[in-house]
Amino acid sequence: MILLQFRSNWVVDAQTGEYTGSIPSPTGIASDPALAGYGVAQARELADHLVTVDPPIDVFYSSPFYRCIQTIHPTIEKAEALKPSVPKRTVRGDTGVGEWYGTARFDHPSPATPEVLNGLFPLYDPQYKSTIVPSVNGETIDELHDRTAYALHKIIEQSDKEGVKAILICSHAATILAIGRALTGRMPEDIGEQDFKPFTCGLSKFVRTTGSSAGGDIDLWEGLGGQIPKIPWRNGNGVSGGWTCEVNGDCSFLSGGEERGW
Repeated sequence: MILLQFRSNWVVDAQTGEYTGSIPSPTGIASDPALAGYGVAQARELADHLVTVDPPIDVFYSSPFYRCIQTIHPTIEKAEALKPSVPKRTVRGDTGVGEWYGTARFDHPSPATPEVLNGLFPLYDPQYKSTIVPSVNGETIDELHDRTAYALHKIIEQSDKEGVKAILICSHAATILAIGRALTGRMPEDIGEQDFKPFTCGLSKFVRTTGSSAGGDIDLWEGLGGQIPKIPWRNGNGVSGGWTCEVNGDCSFLSGGEERGW
């Protein structure tokens, strides 16, 4: 399950690499704004819907940028209120499913630290470590897809170990497209094809192919500066045995319907 957000904007000076925003960010990072008021309302509508899905969501993953965590936080709070669990449900922030920046001569902003995010969102897990961290100099389209595929492989591998039946991932437009392609194994000839629908607070559902497995031994990411381990997801394979997209960008539960498609 994958989501997007209705946020405030920022701009970047292409010559200096300086990011600025018209509204101060809660984390102090210009490219890490909070949701706009309308986005907050959408997040509440989303929460009302997500607590009804079957099977219920066991684990929440998110891009560690503020707006993504803000989007799914109401769902976790509502789920805990309806059915408390021990240990409590938390957000696992993972830059592997985080924002995509194109390549540049300057450094792109990184998200706030887990400690800062835990201070802003008590349900944010400060102990969780990202599966992979993108280069601060940005990524090509191919690197975005491969980084996302590796992150998904590790998340699914962990979910298998934990016996998890359903997870939710909250992310950004370009990454949502990459997630859909990596799971289904389909890379379109036209990279700009609208094969998956990243609307604000839209919801997509992917179901694992029957009998699929973890996909064999995969090299571990060696850390910053290391190569992205290769996942054989292309040509219809899909990450960890393959997935089918059953719901693509559903917005029927939102009062405003489909908005801000990318």
